Amino acid sequence: MPEDLGAQVRSELFKRKMSQKELAAMVGISNAYLSDIIRGRKDGPKAQEHIKHIRKILSI
Repeated sequence: MPEDLGAQVRSELFKRKMSQKELAAMVGISNAYLSDIIRGRKDGPKAQEHIKHIRKILSI
């Protein structure tokens, strides 16, 4: 992934004082699944859709 998605997400969550669990709820996925996406363990077509949604929510 271009520039570590995990680092970008963690940075934005920190800036917004937001938890990963809150982001998962906003995206409509489980915290565990979000964690897998952020760590690059999930990268199929469905995960790519979630990544787009995550980037939109966090403006990254």
